[in-house]
Amino acid sequence: MSKQFGGKVTKKLKDRYEKSPNWKDGKFMNLEETTMDISFLNMPKLLYRQVFDKAGREPEKNLPILPFDKEKFLESSDGAKFIWYGHSVALMRINGLTILMDPMLGPNASPIAPFSTKRFSKRSLDLISDFPEIDLMLMTHDHYDHLDLASISRLQHKVKKCFVALGVGRHLEYWGWDVNKIQEFDWWENAKFENIEITFTPSRHFSGRGLTDRAKSLWGGWVFKTEQESIYWSGDGGYGNHFKEVGEKLGPFDIGFMECGQYNANWHLIHMYPEEAVQAAIDAGVKKAVAVHWAGFALAQHTWVNPFERFCKAAEENKLEILTPEIGELFKMDEEKSEKWWEQYM
Repeated sequence: MSKQFGGKVTKKLKDRYEKSPNWKDGKFMNLEETTMDISFLNMPKLLYRQVFDKAGREPEKNLPILPFDKEKFLESSDGAKFIWYGHSVALMRINGLTILMDPMLGPNASPIAPFSTKRFSKRSLDLISDFPEIDLMLMTHDHYDHLDLASISRLQHKVKKCFVALGVGRHLEYWGWDVNKIQEFDWWENAKFENIEITFTPSRHFSGRGLTDRAKSLWGGWVFKTEQESIYWSGDGGYGNHFKEVGEKLGPFDIGFMECGQYNANWHLIHMYPEEAVQAAIDAGVKKAVAVHWAGFALAQHTWVNPFERFCKAAEENKLEILTPEIGELFKMDEEKSEKWWEQYM
């Protein structure tokens, strides 16, 4: 079996998962009924379009990644600062700690498929060599576009601690990580990391890296709270009542990183439309929003920039403040930038 699949679900692990209130009938479940409407009749057409119909779905030229300035990233600051690396990767500096979210920096989001899903940016894996020591790495779920073996292998000796969704830890252990570095979370479980209160929150999605482990690990988002600020990372998933619940329990939020991209009518319940991403931010009490889960890979049939254009339009209509950082740009939540950097790659 390919190493890419990660760790198997053993009886011992299943016994542990069964203790979760979110485990039912042999798998983890969403809070609301969630299905994917893909018939066998539609599958050949979807696969054909995914592999061969590239028009507009990829940028006209590679998206550049701005150079990483380690000194500027590590220098003391009044507030949190962030770098988004396309799709759902972010490097954050919060209360003097370096935090890395869903570090899929590899070149291919489909490593087990016969056809690759290439990243829009080149040499992204090389960034890991430039990164400082990572105090905390977090994982939202185990899909290939979020949990990447190539990236994880390079990060193994650079990361002090790892917070992951319940069940994801088995993959890291299988790949040689020290079990003492890994802490798993069920929905609403929290922990104090140094001076940051961190909570794992529900999302409406699924998990799995092969044919036999679908929904055998959990999925979700993360909330970071300090004395000065509150940060929300939505995680992958469809729109649902959980956004209001997150806001009621843990909000409001100074900034929210909202999933926006890779949607399709066939799997609408597990990936929000951009207008729903804006509404989700409003529901959760987000003051400023950043769209993520786009500008990395063509995993759906929409154009590569369509998620962001619709997100910007919906945010303006709903009077939601947004930030539009370039890939690799260091930014803080009190900064404003209006240049439409993406237009030169359309």
